[in-house]
Amino acid sequence: MQSRTALAWIILSLTLVVLFLLNVSLGSVSIPVHDIISILTGTPSGEASWKEIIWDFRMPKAITCILAGGALSLAGLQMQTLFRNPLAGPDVLGLTSGASLAVSLVLMGQTTFGLAAGFQNQWTVVTAACLGCAVVGLLMFLVARKVQDNVSLLIVGLMVGAGTASVVSVLQYLSRADDMQVYLIWTFGSLGSLSWGEIKVLTALLIIGTIVALRTMKALNAWLLGDLYARSLGIDLRQSRLLIIVSTSLLTGGVTAFCGPIAFVGLAVPHLVRIIIRTNDHKRAIPAVVIGGGILVLVCDILARLPGATHVLPINAITALIGAPVVIWVVVRNRRLRM
Repeated sequence: MQSRTALAWIILSLTLVVLFLLNVSLGSVSIPVHDIISILTGTPSGEASWKEIIWDFRMPKAITCILAGGALSLAGLQMQTLFRNPLAGPDVLGLTSGASLAVSLVLMGQTTFGLAAGFQNQWTVVTAACLGCAVVGLLMFLVARKVQDNVSLLIVGLMVGAGTASVVSVLQYLSRADDMQVYLIWTFGSLGSLSWGEIKVLTALLIIGTIVALRTMKALNAWLLGDLYARSLGIDLRQSRLLIIVSTSLLTGGVTAFCGPIAFVGLAVPHLVRIIIRTNDHKRAIPAVVIGGGILVLVCDILARLPGATHVLPINAITALIGAPVVIWVVVRNRRLRM
């Protein structure tokens, strides 16, 4: 059993490294893998322009894939355990919907609210998305203090998402076609627009969110057997639930702010990783889903580039193609949606 687990970890780690190098090697300019390795290790190799291409364009995108996939997958794992529902995802609390509403106010508010055209810039969108997630996260934090069961909290999160979606629909109806198009492009998700400074911020959010998740590891393991079992171990359910919400808010909010709403990753990866790492122990599951999330988003980004073509597909289109079959498989396998 231990040898099989060790082999699974080796497979996951090697797959991540291979896909990372493959992702960096793809692009309109063909760069051999051995030259890429030389550039990454600081050894002069190949054309002088290749170094700039690797470090300024391809490396940030590949690292963003790993960070975004890991963050969303860890958030999904926590949500599925918290609600004991295999179809729970990182947007279940309405955090992604809150970010989308805030961004829609920026991108489509020029007509509706008379905002200046210069108000629409990258950092304004990022700030709006973070604030939208933070506001909804604070709302859910307050609700979690009053609501005693996870199912009710899940329903409240879904209703918050439905309410924000209706407001966005109204804004789309009132906005200009150009503003609506900009917002729709943002909703497709993008992994290639981050600077190194933004990657550092996203990395910090992932580290903080992971630390909070590790702090609730004992509670997550106990939650698999129900609230009564968790209480019998002396776990403060209210505090643990709030910490999980904070961790999920940081992870989902950071990715949504910088990359746009990316669907299905947090839902699909925990199930896919359990096929390889057969364990419910979150001590092993947390690092496994972080690696698995990076692998999945790297694969999606490679598929989105359409090798040999000049067009790049929206990342959400690819994640949906992979995530939707996983959802169908989970429903057919479980029949009753319980952990």
